[in-house]
Amino acid sequence: MSERKPDASQDAPTSYRKTIAALVAVIVVYLGLLVAGLPQKWTAAQFGAHGSRDEAAVAAHADETTETPEAEAAVATTEAAETTASSGVPEAEHTAASETNEPPTPPLWTVAPFVILLLCIAILPLIPATEHWWESNRNRFIVAAVLGAVTLGYYAFLCDFPLDLHWPAHATIAADASPFVKAGTVFVNAIVGEYISFVVLLFSLFAISGGIRISGDLKASPRTNCAILAVGALLASFVGTTGAAMLLIRLLLETNRERKFRAHTVVFFIFAVCNCGGCLLPIGDPPLFLGYLRGVAFFWTFALWKEWLFVCGLLIAVYYVLDRFYFWPKETGLSKALDEVDRKPLRVRGLFPNLFCLIGVVLAVALLAPSQEFLALFGVETGWYPPTFLREVVQLALVAVSFACGSNAIRKENEFNFAAIIEVAAIFFGIFICMQAPMQILNVKGGDVRSAARSVGAKIGMNEAQELFWMTGSLSSVLDNAPTYVVFFEVARVADETELAALKAAGKTDEAERLEATLTAGQAATGVRIRELLLVAVSLGAVLMGATTYIGNGPNFMVKAIAEESGVKMPSFFGYIGWSVCALLPILVVMTLIFL
Repeated sequence: MSERKPDASQDAPTSYRKTIAALVAVIVVYLGLLVAGLPQKWTAAQFGAHGSRDEAAVAAHADETTETPEAEAAVATTEAAETTASSGVPEAEHTAASETNEPPTPPLWTVAPFVILLLCIAILPLIPATEHWWESNRNRFIVAAVLGAVTLGYYAFLCDFPLDLHWPAHATIAADASPFVKAGTVFVNAIVGEYISFVVLLFSLFAISGGIRISGDLKASPRTNCAILAVGALLASFVGTTGAAMLLIRLLLETNRERKFRAHTVVFFIFAVCNCGGCLLPIGDPPLFLGYLRGVAFFWTFALWKEWLFVCGLLIAVYYVLDRFYFWPKETGLSKALDEVDRKPLRVRGLFPNLFCLIGVVLAVALLAPSQEFLALFGVETGWYPPTFLREVVQLALVAVSFACGSNAIRKENEFNFAAIIEVAAIFFGIFICMQAPMQILNVKGGDVRSAARSVGAKIGMNEAQELFWMTGSLSSVLDNAPTYVVFFEVARVADETELAALKAAGKTDEAERLEATLTAGQAATGVRIRELLLVAVSLGAVLMGATTYIGNGPNFMVKAIAEESGVKMPSFFGYIGWSVCALLPILVVMTLIFL
């Protein structure tokens, strides 16, 4: 008797046993820490009774930092100390413009590791000699780790000013501390303070969405493709641009496989689904999540719905006109006939348990931030603040449920693997470390950057919000949009405080009061002390203009690779830029004129 071959779906609960075991191990360790009370202590050390920095800790820090003139200026007011603590940069970086001695900052050369790493991301995949070498995640991590080590080396051996430690409790590290302590401070701030939360969110959305398959071979008409783009643009805000792209790209390719002209459809998919659709929630796109980690209110991004609807709506309209009146008439009769004959109905599989897990991730991000009272978003007073890292552990638990209860057969059909998320984790490990130095420099030089932008903007008739949009967007086009967002978020925030201090020092009371009122209103609306329109500009610049090149956002290259594997001849690097210049940039220009 021949041995029966087991059904692939039967091994679903056990095929990812190592992954599930690793996730369970993390959960068990965290539960042990909870029993020991450590996450609760970390939360209490960092945040006060109302979700802000503990006032006693701030006061104690003020006493410590008055030992040096620079630090004394930095903590001149409790408000300045609180602003600095929430932003994740040293108080010594925030001297008012009226002070005669500028606080110390890293030298400009310390920006080099950050710039080199971003250039490696942009250029190495395009050079024939390094293209295949760069495909290895091990090699990516080596580059990121080496450049991160250069940054840590500066702080360990060359940094001659005090540093701020942000986790597990606020503390000032003296300039003469040991090299290990100073390097460790920067490492903890970068990795424990932000990187872990960032990667866990991306991993959770990526892993769970990989268990859902949307398949079918529909009529490859312009109207059908527009419907897929519209659904993807909406999903992107709720399951992330990466998740939405992975859910829908294969459906798009299967639907259009009989057509001869397909590349333009994938290009617009990258525009709408991989980038522009992710504006409405912090989980939609990595830049917005980094803003959320820096204090931007979770639901504030819904205020971008008008810009989201305008840009995505026009993109889909442009695609429809282009496909309906140019590419569709060029399709051969054979292609259209095959498309009519070869049809498969739309089918969605894997919703259980993955849809509920995705909803759980969204709720965890929204409700389990240690800085805010549980259920505060819904106006409910519970008096309970989630312990540090509970949010991340809940997300990992939902991933474990997805793997344990979902279908492995569906993941195989989706060709699911961890390569893409490992690539993100490897590269961003270096980015988060390397950007510590430029972040500190921008906290002092932010006003100079904005002043230069104003000078250029005035000459071409641009207002300040438009300047920030194009500054953020331009770098998001050629570099990665997540760290670019962080840089200009800090430029906008710090320059506002610097300008306010300068107005007060110059005795311009009326102007200072108007700016103070604007900043206060911005904080009430967004959760951070910044003019709301400027935060809108930085957010839109990072998210929308990440679409203008293949390297602007993570899913762009992933979708390009999947399309090419399916036989679609995608535009070259510069060919794709040609598409974005002709189709996307005009829409963004009009958007800035209307909304900014």
